[in-house]
Amino acid sequence: MMNCAMPPGVCSTGTACDDILADTHDADGRMTLFQSLDDRRPLTGRLALGVEYDGSAYCGWQRLKHAASVQAALETALSRVASQPVRVHASGRTDSGVHATRQIVHFDVPAPRSQKAWVFGANANLPRDVAVRWVREVPDDFHARFKALARRYRYVLLNQPSRPVLERANVTWCRDPLDALAMHRAAQVLVGEHDFSSFRAAGCQSKTPWRHLHFIEVHRHGPLVVVDVQGNAFLHHMIRNIVGALVTVGRGERGDDYLAELMALKDRTLADVTAPACGLHFVDSRYDDRWGLPHEPLGPNLLAFLGEWSGERPLPDCPMVEFRRGTPARGCRR
Repeated sequence: MMNCAMPPGVCSTGTACDDILADTHDADGRMTLFQSLDDRRPLTGRLALGVEYDGSAYCGWQRLKHAASVQAALETALSRVASQPVRVHASGRTDSGVHATRQIVHFDVPAPRSQKAWVFGANANLPRDVAVRWVREVPDDFHARFKALARRYRYVLLNQPSRPVLERANVTWCRDPLDALAMHRAAQVLVGEHDFSSFRAAGCQSKTPWRHLHFIEVHRHGPLVVVDVQGNAFLHHMIRNIVGALVTVGRGERGDDYLAELMALKDRTLADVTAPACGLHFVDSRYDDRWGLPHEPLGPNLLAFLGEWSGERPLPDCPMVEFRRGTPARGCRR
């Protein structure tokens, strides 16, 4: 049996671990695998956090009175570290069952603690499906929501005849063959500023249906079909409703002009089923570089390790829920 134990402070290469941990960015400023966390200097003022979570067990990001939320879990953990109440503000509010690999959060420090204390302390008090990835000091006028320039999501479809087991919580399963190229072509009509009334939930509270999509791409990587979309903001269920329509195109039931037809109708009741929440991942919020937030490989994590680390085209994560004709399978939070 291999003995994995190494002397304290020495890694398997024989190099001091502190030297490796200190090298946290490559030549292009991207974060590398290991980070060093300062445990000496107390952080004060306003802090930004990078937060990752599996949304399966939560009503969504936003705190609700009688339901478990990611916001409540994070605020409880940070309050324990600070020994005082902490309230956080996020870059975006994810729905029930939606995951995040890079949710940006800010809060004002009620008590000085080191970088290591905030990260390790919060994670020690968080449930296993939520984690703080990093913490940074930011100027007092930084705001996670209002200073965000764009938000990016990836929707992951597992397209194979057999249902997944190990990955069932983080992908949507579609047993019917999908034409990813046709889906990509159909989606391009959505790029730009449009009225997305046909793709907003009936209960959407936004004052306007107009949104600006910067790009939307659909790629296949083996059994995975990934819808990658970035915009200034999104309506309630907007991405999941778009994916529902794209799956109809991918199955060959409608042509490349289908989404253009739906958008022109401006009527949600005439569009397709809403795709399940479990395939959706909030992967990035973009900010001006002046705020000094770290650049990270985009998630889900398997995508990062297969493609983003090397600078290649991202290869998607393989997270279940069958996308049946007409209605999503039971068992996935909507």
